[in-house]
Amino acid sequence: MSLRRQLIIVSLLLLTLPWAGCQFLREMEGALRQGHARALDATASAIAASLNDQPGALYPHPQRLDASADPAGTLYAPALEDTLILDGYDDGWPDAIQGRFRHPDGVPSLAYRAAVQGETLYLLLQVGDHSLTYHNPGLSQEPNGDRLLLRTWLDGARQEYLIATPAPGSVRARHAGRRHPATDARRIRGYWQDTVGGYAVELALPLAMTGGRLGIQAIDVDRSGASAVRTVGNIEPLQQTAPPWLVYAPPELHTRLDRFAAPAQHILVTDRRARLLARTRGPEAATTATPVPETFWLLRILYRRILADTGASTAVEAGADGFIDGREIRAALAGQQTQHWYRDNGDSRRTLSAAAPIRSDGVVIGSVVVRQSSEQYLSLTDRAFSRLLGYSLTALAIAATGLLGFASLLSWRIRRLSRAAGRVLGESGLQLSRFPRSRARDEIGDLSRSFGRLLDELHDYNEYLRTLSRKLSHELRTPIAVIQSSLDNLEHGSDSEAADAVYVSRARGGLTRLSHILNAMTEASRVEESIRQRDMAAVDLVPLLQDITQAYREIYPHHRLNLQCPQSAVIIQGVGELIVQALDKLMDNAASFTPAGSAIDIALQRREDDWEIQVCNEGPPLPGDMQGRLFEAMISLREARAADTVHLGLGLYIVKLVADYHHGSVHARNRADGQGACFILALPATPSEGA
Repeated sequence: MSLRRQLIIVSLLLLTLPWAGCQFLREMEGALRQGHARALDATASAIAASLNDQPGALYPHPQRLDASADPAGTLYAPALEDTLILDGYDDGWPDAIQGRFRHPDGVPSLAYRAAVQGETLYLLLQVGDHSLTYHNPGLSQEPNGDRLLLRTWLDGARQEYLIATPAPGSVRARHAGRRHPATDARRIRGYWQDTVGGYAVELALPLAMTGGRLGIQAIDVDRSGASAVRTVGNIEPLQQTAPPWLVYAPPELHTRLDRFAAPAQHILVTDRRARLLARTRGPEAATTATPVPETFWLLRILYRRILADTGASTAVEAGADGFIDGREIRAALAGQQTQHWYRDNGDSRRTLSAAAPIRSDGVVIGSVVVRQSSEQYLSLTDRAFSRLLGYSLTALAIAATGLLGFASLLSWRIRRLSRAAGRVLGESGLQLSRFPRSRARDEIGDLSRSFGRLLDELHDYNEYLRTLSRKLSHELRTPIAVIQSSLDNLEHGSDSEAADAVYVSRARGGLTRLSHILNAMTEASRVEESIRQRDMAAVDLVPLLQDITQAYREIYPHHRLNLQCPQSAVIIQGVGELIVQALDKLMDNAASFTPAGSAIDIALQRREDDWEIQVCNEGPPLPGDMQGRLFEAMISLREARAADTVHLGLGLYIVKLVADYHHGSVHARNRADGQGACFILALPATPSEGA
């Protein structure tokens, strides 16, 4: 796999940035949700506290609070927001029918819808009757056709009102039976309208006339006579007890709730049987704050998906009969304040519903429910999400582009280095000029420079191999010629044995020189093997240098040797034989370049943590480009030598091996006066030894 692909795979780790951002948003949304829940709890508690110990605010007629249960046929009248026009049609009414009553024979049937607006009760009564019979005033002033009966309860006595008409149109009620002094049947007004399969009557009457109870009954009279009369409704014709309850919210309850109405909040109040009494909605949040640009729909959907709560259920709204169910409502009616999250239908938004119990004398008489959609605070966080997503994607794109570009650069540099290494080996050998040495201070730059040094070593080795035949030819030509001439003279004979002895001596000298050449060629390998087999011991350099200098004076009689060393002992850890061998090479090198009669100075002196042995000679200075390479293998500055010496470029290399074995160093420099060179062998001093 290429380096570029590897870095692309590694760059996928940058995807953790959007993931971390999403986790941050989840945590932020959780904190906002908790704050939102606490705020709604406080609102529900405040509303419930304002209604505590005030049962009249929920129950205008205290008898309904004392009743163990609502009787069958209880009518429910929610608050009406829009004003109704009494025309007998269902325009403006909720679609759902709130209750339906049927005769055992199926006909007639009575469906009702009820609503309260202010102090007025509105009724829409739809009667199913296949044979409609209108009131005939010519037969009797009393209603004698199909009619409606309303029964109320005032001061412990029932009040009944009849609605009959000789033709469709406006109607007014009339009293039926005993009349209460404070009532007037003519205040019950409405409109009678024929419908397919029956008729509909839309009525309006004051709430005060009901006494909190209301019975409705449709009376069907056949054309054959009054004997064939059928009734249907929530009351019986001869029933003497109070009619069923009329459940509605007092107008002042809505006024109280309007005080707590907050933007985008929905407040509900239920009675103790979970029947909705009142509800109010606060203004939309957008109307109370400065409008902000809406988040792009795709980002909003993505954000909602990230924060989606799959465990939330759908909120249950109040039914046509007013009953409303919910986990938090059941808990509140049981005396516990709690909350619950709901999912909006067909939407990813969530609604929080907080419920608190309403108490009177320590008994729960109802509940307050405050609901608010999460859209209000999600509208803040989804804009933050869009910005975070944009920043994350931008950072991801920049980082991926940067990594791709960096990978491309590295790949190009490596390919360039590979091509340069391939071009080095040309038809005429190593072409070092074709290999670029990078100046970059990184691993690839180090690799380029290491390749360069390696190629330099290969070039030097190659050059040595190229000149080795010439060097060997130069070194071997003289001894072979001596041996050949001596053998030729011996073959042709001579006049005396003394001449033959001379020829034999010359041949032996040639053989000895050939042996020296072979020994020089294997000298480096022997030194390396001997170094590995030696153990270090304490060596005193002062007597060692004094003895060896005296020997050098005899070996090199044509040079003046000077020794400078301390009078006291200089003890180091090393191998004396190897040090002497290294000094032999340094002396041989110095004598090779020192003119006859000139001086060679040997000095031992302390330099920081090392003892330095300096061998300085008069003669030509060192070339500037060779001072750092003199101690490499196969390097020699001597092209022509006397016939009795062998120089294959290994002498100073052996000195370096000895220095490395002693953990020291060796280097060369020109003398300060420029009239010669100095070679310094530095050996570590014994740690306990003073300066």
